[in-house]
Amino acid sequence: MDRSRPLARRPLVTLLTAAALAASGLTALTSAARAADADLARNGGFESALDGWTCTAGAVVNAPVHSGGAALKATPAGADNARCAQTVTVRPDSQYTLSGYVRGTYVYLGASGTGTTDVSTWAQSAPDWQRLTTTFRTGPATTRVTLYTHGWYGTGAYHADDISLTGPGGETGQPPAVPGGLTAGSVTSTGVALSWSPVPGATGYAVYRDGTRVGTVTGTSTTVTGLTPSTAYAFQVAAVNDAGESARSATVTVTTAERPDGGGSGDLPAHALVGYLHASFANGSGYTRLADVPDSWDVIDLAFGEPTTVTSGDIRFERCPVSECPNVESDAEFKAAVKAKQAAGKKVLISIGGQNGQVQLTTTAARDKFVSSVSAIIDEYGLDGLDIDFEGHSLSLNADDTDFKNPKTPVVVNLIAAVKTLKAKYGDDFVLTMAPETFFVQLGYQYYGTGKWGGQDPRAGAYLPVIHALRDDLTLLHVQDYNSGPIMGLDNQYHSMGGADFHIAMTDMLLTGFPVAGDAANVFPPLRPDQVAIGMPASVNAGNGHVSPAEVNKALNCLTKKTDCGSYATHGTWPELRGLMTWSINWDRFANWEFQKNFDAYFG
Repeated sequence: MDRSRPLARRPLVTLLTAAALAASGLTALTSAARAADADLARNGGFESALDGWTCTAGAVVNAPVHSGGAALKATPAGADNARCAQTVTVRPDSQYTLSGYVRGTYVYLGASGTGTTDVSTWAQSAPDWQRLTTTFRTGPATTRVTLYTHGWYGTGAYHADDISLTGPGGETGQPPAVPGGLTAGSVTSTGVALSWSPVPGATGYAVYRDGTRVGTVTGTSTTVTGLTPSTAYAFQVAAVNDAGESARSATVTVTTAERPDGGGSGDLPAHALVGYLHASFANGSGYTRLADVPDSWDVIDLAFGEPTTVTSGDIRFERCPVSECPNVESDAEFKAAVKAKQAAGKKVLISIGGQNGQVQLTTTAARDKFVSSVSAIIDEYGLDGLDIDFEGHSLSLNADDTDFKNPKTPVVVNLIAAVKTLKAKYGDDFVLTMAPETFFVQLGYQYYGTGKWGGQDPRAGAYLPVIHALRDDLTLLHVQDYNSGPIMGLDNQYHSMGGADFHIAMTDMLLTGFPVAGDAANVFPPLRPDQVAIGMPASVNAGNGHVSPAEVNKALNCLTKKTDCGSYATHGTWPELRGLMTWSINWDRFANWEFQKNFDAYFG
């Protein structure tokens, strides 16, 4: 239950100095655009929401505005300057004027990729709308330029409006032809392989599922994942180039396969209660014998299996010593309790990691040792599967690891391989759950690893490749919605612990999917609702972010019934949401079983 650490903040003086140097070399402004010039910025007044813009932390507001009915509001964070950008088509060796209106402290407007000298201008303090303007000339081979605006790290929100780029328009040509030959290949319970014929002049292809764009690819094939078993889907593709997007192809309708035996569901009830049992320590809440865990608990995670050293991969499960837990049962009694729980339809898993159990599978030897040592624990106690609770510095991404669908970092690749080996060994009945922190999952909407420009925490979003690679084997993902800093939701607003809103926003992201690091062409697909439970502290003693039963019920109502949703608008309704996870069973007993009783009352 390690508390997330903030991302590194860059020195303010560095950017201010750079901006001042850039500003000193600006070309003199022209008094007016030439008659043949046009405004090339798309949606510069933000009247069409963020259409045309890519923003790390931006949203459209109705006030204050410079003109019209909308403006941009973007909020920098500790390691994010809230950059919004768009790329426009320009002519080589031509003069352009960039301008816009801004409000706030340290607001920047600039252009990059000019082919000559990239330019920027900034307002140190603009309590009311202030016009920024600069000019540049494109290089002899430049056909595209990126416009951007941003603020400064941690200095508060800024506003921008009426951004324009005047100058001669580029040769955009015509959108490509409609793709033909769309066909479906292999179909699984959660994915469909698609392919189509190439289109001359296309630079990419947009893929649509049931009328919604779900991603773009550069080739002529893709696999759409995150689908629901035994469900019909309609797919189309469109060809894309600098001039725009073609009409969509003919529709191909595909029905996914039935969920295989086991199917990742682990034969769980429709709504399951998951809890961690302090099996190797007491932690102030007192020791609870496995046999004394009430029948309400459907999945019991034994906390924790820990490595002999951080990089050994050698996992050991040491039961709580009598000196710490005077009422601890014997090994024989413990094993008998496991069998009794299983006979009652419950699942008992070994949870690996926790706050103190850092696990880094840096080598293939560590990977193989992980498999053999975890197998030994499962076999000795007759357990149903594995819970991955890697926290702290267990997972991080190398600087060149930028695609969650194709990870390169050894600790990530080896973990995926190890779990797949365990799944293959134990078969479809093997139960696999994960309990990452929000820092490693939902934060990936804004940041992934060190980022394109470096300087970010390499752990940001580092669970995403693990979840994605194992999604067809995953029984439950229950992200820890506690001990978390503010996290940006799909509404581009920050959400904080302490109420239903946080759980609604964080869970909606898992069930809707989201672009990783703001890249609309790199979308983390949604999980099935039966694969998702919400992680919450059982009591105020268990962790930061505890909410009352009333707030728990509001979150469940919103996500499963679309009632009690408050200010956050979900992107769907998911009555098949699997349930709740809590840290921990021991702490819930300490609090007179409040969490369990509320779950039982809600789901009947």
